[in-house]
Parts: sequence; C-alpha cells; structure tokens
Amino acid sequence: MKNIYAYLKQHLREDFNPASYLLIAAFLATSIFLNYRFGIKRGFIDTQPDMARVIYIALLYSLAYYVPLAIHCLATKRYAALRSRRMWVLSFAGIVLLAIDVGAPYLVDIVTLLPAQLRVLSYKSAANMLSVFTVLLPLIVLYRFQPHQNSFYGLTLKGFDTRPYFTVLLIMLPIVAIASFTDNLASFYPMYKTTPAHLYWQVPEWVSVLIYEVAYGWDFLSVELMYRGFFVIALSAFLGRSSVIAMASLYCFLHFDKPELEAISSIFGGYVLGVIAYSTRSIFGGVIIHIGIAWMMEVFGYLQKEF
Repeated sequence: MKNIYAYLKQHLREDFNPASYLLIAAFLATSIFLNYRFGIKRGFIDTQPDMARVIYIALLYSLAYYVPLAIHCLATKRYAALRSRRMWVLSFAGIVLLAIDVGAPYLVDIVTLLPAQLRVLSYKSAANMLSVFTVLLPLIVLYRFQPHQNSFYGLTLKGFDTRPYFTVLLIMLPIVAIASFTDNLASFYPMYKTTPAHLYWQVPEWVSVLIYEVAYGWDFLSVELMYRGFFVIALSAFLGRSSVIAMASLYCFLHFDKPELEAISSIFGGYVLGVIAYSTRSIFGGVIIHIGIAWMMEVFGYLQKEF
C-alpha cells in the first residue's frame, strides 16, 4: 500500500493542474449526465447496425480521449505532445481497435448460426474473447512501430511486487459486498444469466458459468493491455504523465453501458491503475485488481441470486 500511495503522491505532484483537472471533471460530469439521461450509448449507439455502431463508438471514444488530452496538455503547456504525428496516428489506431472490439460487428449474425440454446452463452463469451483478434493481435503489429519498451505493453512481472494489490483486494472485499446490495448493481450482476446451454450439453450449469467467467476474466486482461499498456505505457513516450488522465477519461466512457455508479467509480479506478502502470511499467497491478474486483462482483451476485 505504501508503494501505491507513493506512486500517487509523486504523480499528483508532477501532473496535477487545478484548472485542467477541474475542466476535465466538468467534461466527464456533463458526459455522464447526458449519457444516462438520454441513453446515448445503450439507447442509441448500441441499437445501430454493425459498422454504423463501430463508427459511432469511435467518434464517442475520440471525444472522450482527445478533449481531456487537449485540455491537460494546453493547461500544462505540454504543446510538443500535441504536435506529435505518431501520437495522433497511434492513439487513433487504438481508438479504432476499441470501437471494433466494443461494437463487435456481425457477431450476432455469426452466433445465430448456432443452436438456439447456445446463442446467449456463445454471444456473451465470444464478445469477451473477441479481443484476441481486435486487441492482442493488432497490438503485436503496432508494437513494431512504437518507441522501444522494456516489455510488451507492460506485460511483465520483472521486479513486480504482488502483495500491495492483493492487500487492496482484501480492503475492497467488504466495500464490494456492500455495494453489491445497491439496486444499481444488484440488478446488473452477475453478468452471466441462466441460459439453456448446460441443458443442451447435458452438463451441470456450473460448466456454462465457468466458460463465461473464464472469457469474462480474459476480457479484463485485454482491457489492461489496451488502456494501461497501450494508452499509458506506450503513449507516455509522447505524452508523459498526461497519458494517465486522458486514459482515465476514455476508460470512463467504456463503462457507459454499465450502471452509472460504476461509470463514475471507473474514473478514479482508471486513474489509480494508470498511475500504477506508469510508475511500475507493468500492467499486472491492474490485472490483479481489475479481475479480482470483477469476479468479486460476480460471486456476490450469484450469492444474492441463490439466497
């Protein structure tokens, strides 16, 4: 915990700018209000046809990333960061990959080819595993065109101490337990709802649950690779510490189809995980915390459903 506190203290000392942080907070507050008041993500964007949906998501994420980035760089006089052509090309490439991953074009059409009993489980699992093709493989290609890094987007345990992050999970356990009883989250978790897949396969239902939860866990690894590995560790070569707050804003927009409380908390969670990744040059702190909290929510969701 002391290490995490030290990382945050140093980052705020070197990066905090009252004007830019206040403007970015106002931007995020306004965006969250408009999204949940008018259903921009779930009510409009998610109902669009396949490629149109991807385009709308790319536009939404561009707004989420470039507005805070411009605010912060201009306020802190980091003009050189905004003049980097490679930063613009790479960051937009990352946004396009995210839009394809989240938009999942044509996935519904593919899943409808399967037996009806398997479609819901297959869609939910495939949507999480899709990042193998939309995130992992493209990042391998983009890696060749970026400034030298000591690891593949922070995917390293070299010199990494896992203890502080498991301590965070222990601290979060009662908080997550209490939060899981709020209507906002209780109606959303567990992410896996009962499907007839196990009946079709003639296996216990826990088999279907396990398939989904493994795919769900993988998705968080890909999220850390993209958000903390690419948008923080890789792009910090151009943006320095400004990469963290721009990523935190983008990360908030990722949660626009989840409960409002989760979208708000993701700003702070994304910021902290971004600082950790920037300071340690590793994404495994985020992987441990992210997957740990996600599976905690699932477990408490299942327990509430059962009891």
